[in-house]
Amino acid sequence: MTSLTLAIVIVFITGYLCIALESVTKVNKAAVALLMFVFCWTFFMLDPGAYITGVSSEGLVNAVSEAIEHHLGSTSTTLFFLMGAMTIVEIVDQNGGFNFVRDTLKTKSKRALLWRIAIMTFFLSAILDNLTTSIVMVMILRKLVHDRKDRLVYASLIIISANSGGAFSPIGDVTTIMLWNKGLITAAGVIKEIFIPSVISMVIPALILQTSLKGELATTDIKMKSDYQILDFNSSQRKTIFFLGVGGLMFVPIFKSITHLPPFIGILLVLGVLWTATEVFYRNVHHTNDGMSRRVSNLLSHIDMATILFFLGILMAVACLEEIGILTTLGQWLNKVSSGNHYIVTGVIGVISSIVDNVPLVAGCMGMYPVAPTGDMAVDGIFWQLLAYCAGVGGSILIIGSAAGVVVMGLEKITFGWYMKRISWLIFVGYISGIFSYWIIRTFIF
Repeated sequence: MTSLTLAIVIVFITGYLCIALESVTKVNKAAVALLMFVFCWTFFMLDPGAYITGVSSEGLVNAVSEAIEHHLGSTSTTLFFLMGAMTIVEIVDQNGGFNFVRDTLKTKSKRALLWRIAIMTFFLSAILDNLTTSIVMVMILRKLVHDRKDRLVYASLIIISANSGGAFSPIGDVTTIMLWNKGLITAAGVIKEIFIPSVISMVIPALILQTSLKGELATTDIKMKSDYQILDFNSSQRKTIFFLGVGGLMFVPIFKSITHLPPFIGILLVLGVLWTATEVFYRNVHHTNDGMSRRVSNLLSHIDMATILFFLGILMAVACLEEIGILTTLGQWLNKVSSGNHYIVTGVIGVISSIVDNVPLVAGCMGMYPVAPTGDMAVDGIFWQLLAYCAGVGGSILIIGSAAGVVVMGLEKITFGWYMKRISWLIFVGYISGIFSYWIIRTFIF
């Protein structure tokens, strides 16, 4: 490792430590992430020829610019998806769309609510995606639970359930979509063999978490914001908005499979349709100051830009690590020290994905290991299916290890330290148990 590469790695590790210690430093994690992004690429630019070969010295600047633009384009698809999904959920929420969903989940028992949230989040994340599901469930959770200590437990369970649910579905997580599109796993194969490990990885933490919840919730006094508002739309219009919003989110994977366009384009399509529908409805509504504030053009200001910038900084810093070859080198080293044991390799990759974004990790693995006609590296082989499980579920171990974790962290202001102390260890227990159950399935059943 050259001194320049070491400097980039040190910047990255230092930045992550500052993010982890945000509650101590009192410096917003988005600011740290942006500095990581800038400093990593600045060091890269000191000697780009060490990483980009086959290009003349005059063409290096253009080559670096093209590399940054390539990674920025990939990052932007995530950012636009996040912004679109957050806006859609906000529109539905502000217009009373989640009232009946809230009523379905409502219960006086804290433990009953825990299981209802866990099950609904698990299956919704497989149909939609773990990021969108997390946003929707946190919005509903806010209406049901006012006690912050309890809400942190439920919010943590949302992260766990969303990532576990996304792992067994070919459209539930970015990494499974990558593996599916590349032809390394099939929809039927991953659902059949990863479903049970995913359930186990969710159920075990939930069983442990429910011990910290006792008594009943004061649900009778809790109302939606819209319960106190004079809503601009009638009941049928509110239902239309709900089905356009939530139904539209469910349509995004279908739109992708039909058009083969990136998911963020489907999200923008749904946002455009929903925006148009609300504007049409408002043509026949008497405008009040409160009502005008719920128009989409005003709701756009509700987007949490700090979370968006945090995503930008983290993903672009990771892109620099990918560009200098650290991720590939790490994967090759893992394969060597494990003597080709795929359970160890994918298990460690899953733990690493709780620190480093799982997308470049999975992309690096796809580039490192060739597809074999038979054996563990074949289509639906042990390696690829375990990679889908480990990269998805492993991201839950640390709160910054997944998109669902990051967005819930931002929405509920969960600190890195609290999550690591109270939640990380029980997720790890569920994670290992899921891998063990997969070994049983592959050894004795399939």
